[in-house]
Amino acid sequence: QVQLVESGGGLVQAGGSLRLSCAASGGTFSKYTMGWFRQAPGKEREFVAALIWSGGLTYYGDSVKGRFTISRDNAKNTVTLQMNSLKPEDTAVYYCAAAWKMSISYDRVDAYNYWGQGTQVTVSS
Repeated sequence: QVQLVESGGGLVQAGGSLRLSCAASGGTFSKYTMGWFRQAPGKEREFVAALIWSGGLTYYGDSVKGRFTISRDNAKNTVTLQMNSLKPEDTAVYYCAAAWKMSISYDRVDAYNYWGQGTQVTVSS
């Protein structure tokens, strides 16, 4: 059983930056593909970024490519989402997710076994 706790959300002006962190416990962190998703009110949960457990490949949703960066520190059991050039449309609850040894389907909500409670990101115009 893996527990995930996100932090770092908040209110920021358009064009600003935020850094989200996700702390994992209860599992072999290095064997999990880690993902970030987001959900705005009235919308479905959307893929943001993923970092594959083996090889360190990264993938991003089209709407965040070039602005967001996902990284991980296996020694600290953390995954980070650096968000730059934020836009009002980035406003959502952001969720950290983990999937055991997953290399495909990284953009699918149902591919992930464990989820954090979410952290709110609000970007004002």
